[in-house]
Amino acid sequence: MIWKHPSSPDTKKFKVQQSATKVMSTVFWDSRGMILLDILPKGESANADRYCEILDRLRHAVRRKRPGLLRSGVVLQHDNAHPPGKTHKVMA
Repeated sequence: MIWKHPSSPDTKKFKVQQSATKVMSTVFWDSRGMILLDILPKGESANADRYCEILDRLRHAVRRKRPGLLRSGVVLQHDNAHPPGKTHKVMA
């Protein structure tokens, strides 16, 4: 039993909605803008094989969007992450 004033409105019960799921994205950009955006599909893991695929797609995106940049040299800065050991082979 809830005590309330007779003139106060009835309380409303709100439906509980499931919150949005988490999404993991990898973004590569330079001073001119975004080069590649990769969104990890639900249920997949971010492992070395997946990371190598992303780096390969990045190479193609740089060739397409920033012609000549690969010849002048590209430096990748990883923010709060250590690249998996297998990626050293891909980047060499």
